[in-house]
Amino acid sequence: MPIDVIMPQMGESIAEGTLTVWYKKEGDHIERDENLFEISTDKVDAEIPSPAEGTLGKILVNEGETVEVGTVVATILQAGEVADVGAEPEAAPEPEPEVTPEPAVFEPPPSPEPPPPPVPEPVAAEAVSVPSPQPERSAGDGQLVTKEQLRRTRSSPLVRNIAAEHGIDLTQVTGTGLSGRVTKRDILAFVEGVESAPAPLPAAEPEVAVEPVVPPEPVTPAAPVAPPSRPPVGVTAEVVPGQPFTDADRVEIVPMSIMRQKIAEHMTDSRRTSAHVTSFFEFDMTRVAEIRARNKERFLEDSGVKLTYMPFIISALIAGVKEWPIVNASVWGDKIVLKKDVNVGIAVALPQEGSFGLLVPVIRHADELSLVGLARAANDLAERARTKRLSPEEVQGGTITITNPGVFGSLSGTPIINQPQVAILGVGTIEKRVKVIGPGDSIGVRTCAYFSISYDHRVVDGATADHFMTVMKDKLENFSDPSLKE
Repeated sequence: MPIDVIMPQMGESIAEGTLTVWYKKEGDHIERDENLFEISTDKVDAEIPSPAEGTLGKILVNEGETVEVGTVVATILQAGEVADVGAEPEAAPEPEPEVTPEPAVFEPPPSPEPPPPPVPEPVAAEAVSVPSPQPERSAGDGQLVTKEQLRRTRSSPLVRNIAAEHGIDLTQVTGTGLSGRVTKRDILAFVEGVESAPAPLPAAEPEVAVEPVVPPEPVTPAAPVAPPSRPPVGVTAEVVPGQPFTDADRVEIVPMSIMRQKIAEHMTDSRRTSAHVTSFFEFDMTRVAEIRARNKERFLEDSGVKLTYMPFIISALIAGVKEWPIVNASVWGDKIVLKKDVNVGIAVALPQEGSFGLLVPVIRHADELSLVGLARAANDLAERARTKRLSPEEVQGGTITITNPGVFGSLSGTPIINQPQVAILGVGTIEKRVKVIGPGDSIGVRTCAYFSISYDHRVVDGATADHFMTVMKDKLENFSDPSLKE
């Protein structure tokens, strides 16, 4: 029996995936656990191994197609089974030609006239009973809600927020998700269709008799002249409706990658969901820089991991969360969910052709790890993110995120919150600066960096965010760890 290869369940919150690359062709031999194809979801890109050894049979889902979890994407033929890929079916033996006599020509008898349909006798309205679908339950206002309506209204909070924002009843939207659920794509398409619908035409005015206009004599057009390669100055080239450029513009059109499409969706959703505010602080990193310089060689020898600035920053962030746990929360309707675990997401830039992608692997229970543990976890996750070896669980469950544009030389930034979290820390480049220091206002060279925090103003106020940053600042400027030489 051929073995079905299915779209795997990449985390409990993921309902579909996009197949981006096939590593084998139909008819190729494949070993068990050898990489067979790559998928991209709204959480992670991952290489999927073959579930068995054999020959790749029929590929049922092409590259670039998005299908639901559990969909069969291909089959694997085992030893002894013959692949039907590209093979012509065996020709059946041609039957002996049969000599059939020509049919006699005859006139068909006239078909009888159909009898008139019987006239039903009137039935009293009380005697007619039409079964109605069994309601799932009753709504709060007494109306009955069917199972179909429940499936549509049981959508994500984002879908319900968009529907409420535009005054749309979700039961009127056709859902394409699992069990008829309304997805974000469904609601956005419905909103676009409503907003782009033509306005009703005004009432027609009574017709008024108008004298016919005699058209002028036709003028013979001149011979057409070939247009120039570029329009002359002052002349606008023709623009196709919806096209953001003219035919004369020098442009190249390239499709968005699956990862870029997901990033675009997530960033837009976050800006729509959270009330973003960003605060900035300058941290003096001189003490951390000195401790790191004294310990990095021994640290590498003892643990096999490079000692970067990141574990110091994570340690300071954990200290801030312990004093101000509201920044480690999420919003659930009109309630605030305070997370007891500190699961720190680390944004990782993934080089792509002409651009970068972005993944956010998560260090779970970061508050339980030592400085060595934080360094090892951060380096390991970043390396496996760049080589597409992360599991779906390793990019889920984050409670607060750190992004580090400073590695590319950026002084600071206003990062967008990673939903459903309420805060994200931005780290600028760490560099030496001339500063006024000490009570005597002396001038000195210090190692400094700008830190920013973007927070959801629905639940985190400016004073709270500033107090959180003050705890971090104090922790880094007076850093101490018994495992390091000071």
